[in-house]
Amino acid sequence: MSDEEEDMICDLPSDAPTKTSNAGDLRKQLLSKKGLPPAPRPPRGAIHDNSILLWDKFFDEKREIAVNEDTFNVYLKGKSGPIFYLLHGGGYSGLTWACFTEQLTSSIDCRILAPDLRGHGDTKCEDEADLSTERQVADIISIFEKIYDYADDIDVCIIGHSMGGALAIHTAASHKLRAKISGLVVIDVVEGSAMEALGGMVHFLHSRPSIFESPESAIDWCIRSGTVRNRIAARISMPSQIRQISENEYGWRIDLTKTEQYWKGWFQGLSAKFLACPVPKLLVLAGVDRLDRDLTIGQMQGKFQTCVLPRVGHCVQEDSPDHLAEELTRFALRYQFAQKQEFHHFSSPADL
Repeated sequence: MSDEEEDMICDLPSDAPTKTSNAGDLRKQLLSKKGLPPAPRPPRGAIHDNSILLWDKFFDEKREIAVNEDTFNVYLKGKSGPIFYLLHGGGYSGLTWACFTEQLTSSIDCRILAPDLRGHGDTKCEDEADLSTERQVADIISIFEKIYDYADDIDVCIIGHSMGGALAIHTAASHKLRAKISGLVVIDVVEGSAMEALGGMVHFLHSRPSIFESPESAIDWCIRSGTVRNRIAARISMPSQIRQISENEYGWRIDLTKTEQYWKGWFQGLSAKFLACPVPKLLVLAGVDRLDRDLTIGQMQGKFQTCVLPRVGHCVQEDSPDHLAEELTRFALRYQFAQKQEFHHFSSPADL
């Protein structure tokens, strides 16, 4: 087994419980995970690479977009084809889509727009605490229109993970995005299970380490806690989730506990809005027990497609970017808003 292949193994400790393993267990409980196979232990004495990977290995451009008094950081890739507008979850950044972007753009001719949302990553806003649905939907629309002046005839597929999945639905349902929305993809967020999880979310957030000695130690925690199973993805995504607060001290980029007042607004009424969106829809799940009643009925009526990816945690796009890209390729080709690249193959994350 090569070092890169070892990096794909989630090396969760199987000995006496530690603070980080407890945090991983709590995350799984909150997200209603069932049936995940136990992760193999790494070879004794294995040394893993926790060095930081930079954005330009995965994207063509990193650009700052001025919206009123705010400056949004966005990552871009591709010059032609449909636009895939990628919205990250709470606490993450646009770099959570890095490995997925590499996979998708090698499969179909497309463009990628992956912003750091308000209060996240390298984005700088006057009011970083306002993560209300209304404020964030307005941000998402403004970012898009600043980059694409006229996109009425360009196919756009909005994809969101967790909080970003909820925002993708709210954005599509608002009918305010001046674009031809040809697809809506929601990753691992369902109204029922999300609302149930909110009661324990503050406890979960407090269970995480508050300080890291370095970005490398944060990457190591990310893997060992089971937060992400793909070390390549952790090396590009995790450093953007923290910030330096003093010498040898790094803390979380955003204190999500301070946004608690907005959580219900993200998820309440989400299933009905999702089902009502008059565009092709795909729901990607990390567990088979996620559908609430409305979605179960809607699925039986053929109102949307669904797929369950194996051996992944909540952060699907980081854990299994190749399988997610396969599903999105099939979705785009089925609804004929993308064309396949002439030569491509889906590589495992270890190949990136």
